[in-house]
Amino acid sequence: MTRRQRRLTFALTSIALTGLAVGLALWALQDTVTYFYSPTELAAMPDKPGRPVRLGGLVATGSLRQIGHGEVMFELADEHAVIPVAFAGPLPDLFREGQGIIAEGRLAPDGVFRASSVLAKHDEAYMPGEIVKSLKAQKHWRGNEGAAPATR
Repeated sequence: MTRRQRRLTFALTSIALTGLAVGLALWALQDTVTYFYSPTELAAMPDKPGRPVRLGGLVATGSLRQIGHGEVMFELADEHAVIPVAFAGPLPDLFREGQGIIAEGRLAPDGVFRASSVLAKHDEAYMPGEIVKSLKAQKHWRGNEGAAPATR
């Protein structure tokens, strides 16, 4: 085997092993990936996901209600759809109606989003980047005067 053939074999073997390593890493992470959806996108999905997702939108005014010990129900809305959300646990201090939030959880067969965690914006100038993109795509973004939305 000549020197040129050895280099070519080494290069091809390195590329194949790197491809295999990337493929295995992506396969291992596929169950831990959490996708972001707006209420409109989640409602439009033909096969509702049973896997963990992030649902972002605005808490509908007048929708917050207690349904048990420490369990609340509210609706997350955007311009075109409303998704009911159930959450058991303490809500963030800044959670309120009309607020932009992200709820992480799973959509149940009954159409209620069962949230495992709720994230609220931390001040008047911040809105999660995913929500900003979704609201801008729907031409519903009003923006904050003089404040740019935070991105990650």
